[in-house]
Amino acid sequence: MLLSISLILIVGMSMGWICQRCKLPSLLGMIVTGIVLGPYALNLLDGSILGISSELRKIALIIILTRAGLGLDISGLKKIGRPAVMMCFVPASFELIGIIILAPKLLGVSMLEAAIIGTVLAAVSPAVVVPRMVKIMDEGYGMDKSIPQLILAGASVDDVYVIVLFSTFTGMMQGKGASVISFINIPVSIFLGIIVGMITGGLMSLFFGRMHVRDTTKVLIIISVSFLLVCAEDALNTPITFAALIAIMFIGIALRKYKRKVADRLSQKYGKLWVGAEVFLFVLVGATVNIGCLGKVGVSAFFVIVGALIFRMAGVFVCLLGTNLELKEKLFTMMAYTPKATVQAAIGGIPLSMGFACGDTVLTVAVLAIVITAPLGAFAIDLSYKKLLKCDIFKRRNN
Repeated sequence: MLLSISLILIVGMSMGWICQRCKLPSLLGMIVTGIVLGPYALNLLDGSILGISSELRKIALIIILTRAGLGLDISGLKKIGRPAVMMCFVPASFELIGIIILAPKLLGVSMLEAAIIGTVLAAVSPAVVVPRMVKIMDEGYGMDKSIPQLILAGASVDDVYVIVLFSTFTGMMQGKGASVISFINIPVSIFLGIIVGMITGGLMSLFFGRMHVRDTTKVLIIISVSFLLVCAEDALNTPITFAALIAIMFIGIALRKYKRKVADRLSQKYGKLWVGAEVFLFVLVGATVNIGCLGKVGVSAFFVIVGALIFRMAGVFVCLLGTNLELKEKLFTMMAYTPKATVQAAIGGIPLSMGFACGDTVLTVAVLAIVITAPLGAFAIDLSYKKLLKCDIFKRRNN
């Protein structure tokens, strides 16, 4: 196992650095590292590491969502109103519908299998979006209309929305069926997650205000509580649950609301944690890719992904109708809402581990979506934000 960890970190970070030097997103090099080191190529990774890869990917997802919450001031979203709410589920719903239409014809899967593929693909990636939106806020771009905040908040809730749908559709695939309560649980679980997160974050802010503990200790406490929330959600057998991932993000939001300076320091700590978590996340998802399956469905999957992105961008445009955003600002928001990586890495391999016939196809489409959309989305954001968004130096995030 120690050799595998060394290979993941050394080779993964090296490949990420090479990609950065080539003006490519580092996660692309990490995914390639996983493919090369994984069981379908050189087979250099220990089975014990691959056996706990789903848990490691979930830890990475928790870290990036907490970091997003710590850096997000939702007060700026109040003036946006309706579009902020719609961005949480409309683009993902459009994309899901597009995949349900396209996948059965192009990939030869059933409607239910297409729905599972859709819920895996329909999430935008915090791993790509969050660091870039934080950078844009730091530089003061788009702050007059809260565009980065809109994208951050929508992307985070969007992820939970599709994960809840994913759980519903995989349950149907296992023969559990779908009841009305399953779909009622989607908004309810999100709402309860917000409440749980705000209460937990508020209590933590009180504790940190009265007890002098190091920032590193604060991070360990927040991570431990986050793990407990995820375990609590998994342990609940009630028809109505709460979205633990939303709760985790809102812990960070609450801390920022009540202890802004503390939240800024903790965000930096989480940024350092993300350096290692990112490597494990994307190397391990690359290691699960069946190269043979990639060759079989690659072309068809490419057209499914392109079609899905068109549906998604149309959904974003619908959300922004009636706002005061200019056409170029709408275009930026549409492009910024396309990268896929984190959620696809976290749940793309679950159908395969559950023994579904479509498991290889789901994972292959998920990884192909990451390889295509992560670098393109990152390029689109990095190259366009200074041209498409207005800069207000007096509204930089750190001021």
